[in-house]
Amino acid sequence: MPPNAITSPSNVLATCPEVEQLPSGECASTASSKQTGVLFEGDADTADCALDVDVKKLKKAEKRKLKLVWRNIMLFGYLHLAAVYGGYLMLTQAKWATVVFSFFLYTAGMIGITGGAHRLWAHRSYKAKWPLRVILVTFNTIAFQDAAFHWARDHRVHHKFSETDADPHNATRGFFFSHVGWLLCKKHPDVVAKGKSLDVTDLRADRILMFQLKHYFVLMPLACFILPTIIPMICWNESLLCSWFVATMFRWCFQLNMTWLVNSAAHKFGGRPYDKNINPSQSPYVSAFTFGEGWHNYHHVFPWDYKTAEWGRYSLNMTTAFIDFFAKIGWAYELKSVAPETIERRVRRTGDGTHELWGWGDKDLTAEDAQHVLFVDKKAA
Repeated sequence: MPPNAITSPSNVLATCPEVEQLPSGECASTASSKQTGVLFEGDADTADCALDVDVKKLKKAEKRKLKLVWRNIMLFGYLHLAAVYGGYLMLTQAKWATVVFSFFLYTAGMIGITGGAHRLWAHRSYKAKWPLRVILVTFNTIAFQDAAFHWARDHRVHHKFSETDADPHNATRGFFFSHVGWLLCKKHPDVVAKGKSLDVTDLRADRILMFQLKHYFVLMPLACFILPTIIPMICWNESLLCSWFVATMFRWCFQLNMTWLVNSAAHKFGGRPYDKNINPSQSPYVSAFTFGEGWHNYHHVFPWDYKTAEWGRYSLNMTTAFIDFFAKIGWAYELKSVAPETIERRVRRTGDGTHELWGWGDKDLTAEDAQHVLFVDKKAA
């Protein structure tokens, strides 16, 4: 399928094969995880975009001894200690220009992850012309969460095999593992096998994405560490101490943890108005810090929606505002969303009853009250 192609309705009924083939021609039979989630429109089996199987029994974690990666443990340990010191310096010594600069870098990096690696490249939820892709890949490099190619590939695995051993940050292993623990140990073999089995030809066809991948270990240190430290020192005579610990260490550590909350907190706390049978949940607090990524129950049900949410509240979805702005000037186009009737079907069939519009208890509502609620919602829309 070409990048961002919209699957024809006839393909919506296609199912995923039980045994997948690796590029080398070998079967991924050693990977025990089965498909538990949808990734693109064509993955859905039913009219309301769900798999036509019971996936609850497939969501599990194999009991195994994790192989720790001590290099990562020491690096992340230093990072968090440095960030605590950076937070202290930010409150006591750093200049306001450094604080503002750190917030700008945080914003840029978050947009690079949410609008670039996530919504554009991982989910193909919209298309972008080359100037916007350059902006997004630059912002993504500032964030340093691996090259966008690898981020998008692993995120596709996360969605298609959600909460199985093939999920890189399998939430069934607990809050700590899904937050940061998955980065402190060796990957489960299923993660590697399923990652190799997915089609990423659309990612490889993007020259801007491949340029970043090829030169990542030159571009990333410059964008994430060197320039954020040097610029405050040169432009407004900030100290090396505050430049390094505030603009670089604190900013990067805070951004990492806010992004990780999507994998941990947004898979544990909150309502599930679209599908009560999955762990991803609705978290306005996570959305506030991640520019709209916390409406996670909706996102796992309809991952191809460029808004990652049903409602268009820009206050808790800055990434949607960013994409909409570039859509107005023509740099973003073919924005995908979900038909309201499709959402309603899914909510009524699998939701937990907390949906804003269709979540009240119908049996307890009088005809007059129901009519009033519907009238108000229609007027507000």
